[in-house]
Amino acid sequence: MATLACRGGQPVRTEPFPGWPVWDDKEREALLGVLESGKWWYGEKIREFEEKFAAFQDAKYGVLTSTGTAALEASLLALGIGAGDEVIVPPYTFLATASAVLTVNAVPIFVDIDANSTNIDPELIEPAITDKTKAIIPVHFGGYVADMDRINEIARKHNLHVIEDACHSWGSRWNGKGTGALGDCGVFSFQMSKNITSAEGGILLTDDEAIAETSRSYTNCGRGKGSPWYTHFVVGGNLRLTEFQASILLAQLTRLEQQTLTRQENAEFLNAELEKIDGIITQKNDPRMTRRAYHLYMLRYDRDAFGGPTREQFLEALTAEGVPASSGYAHPLYKNPVFQRPIADGPESCPLSCPFYGRKVDYNAMPCPVCERLCTEEAIWIEHPVLLGTRNDMEDIVAAFRKVRDNVAELLA
Repeated sequence: MATLACRGGQPVRTEPFPGWPVWDDKEREALLGVLESGKWWYGEKIREFEEKFAAFQDAKYGVLTSTGTAALEASLLALGIGAGDEVIVPPYTFLATASAVLTVNAVPIFVDIDANSTNIDPELIEPAITDKTKAIIPVHFGGYVADMDRINEIARKHNLHVIEDACHSWGSRWNGKGTGALGDCGVFSFQMSKNITSAEGGILLTDDEAIAETSRSYTNCGRGKGSPWYTHFVVGGNLRLTEFQASILLAQLTRLEQQTLTRQENAEFLNAELEKIDGIITQKNDPRMTRRAYHLYMLRYDRDAFGGPTREQFLEALTAEGVPASSGYAHPLYKNPVFQRPIADGPESCPLSCPFYGRKVDYNAMPCPVCERLCTEEAIWIEHPVLLGTRNDMEDIVAAFRKVRDNVAELLA
């Protein structure tokens, strides 16, 4: 009988790992309280969560939005970024990091990532800066904080804005300060898969009151602080959150600290054990990252060192042993059809070739080899709910990795 479960053997684990979302009577009572209050819209729960989450991340101001994408768009508008401007972004991220740039009619410029952190490589940023560059959007991917010291240094040198895409980093800290206000501003997502969730939602954080108020105006139909209700100052949208969602987030926030510490402790155990296995490369933490919120537990797979199976063969074997793992993004963001379509010379091709830009964009000429290798050969993702398990759960993960490695010959037979 085959040893590996994918060859007919018994799996290491048959019990499920922790599910998501986590909720209890706190959420139930919070929702019922809003329902019975009759105050369902944009009121005290919104303000309470904005203040508490900003404080949790060591920021001065918070502005809730309907989604993380909306928060990104508002941040760009608040910083005056628009038609014809370039914004530097990494290619290993969700679409919204770049689509928000397109929405304000600016142009995303992709810069490759560092293999260990999976974040934008700071040393590749300066060569990508042109006379049209206005901002950098580093992504704290999986909760691993980008090198904000170096990124801010480059931004100051070239008079650029820095917007943190912190949508994976609720609780992460850099040199003791929470993400979100390490640059000009930062944004978070509360979508269903996220470590703190209200099904949808987002927030912009900043230490700059003017950015906070301007972004709130853009998300609140262009209204101004303290102005009459039907007085509008900018072309804003209705990008607000409801009191129901804010009440759920307030309940979720009560667990976030302990959940963050549990994920970090379990990830550190996995790192210590899995790095002993040939072909499995764990992330080495930057000491300036004084706390990491794990949205994803990231690994890299070295096919040759592991013994020859493709990453897909390895993942098939690992998941058969009961460990929910995946390869993540199938390709860099710039290989999505929205960036690959032919770009004409006229205004019909805006925003990718906007007449305000005056240049053509060919994303095939922006190769990011580290990102491409990660997508097609190396990346392994284990999602954050798994890290809320017990030490025994983590030991099962290690046992499954070891079992596949010890019986690698079965995958090659």
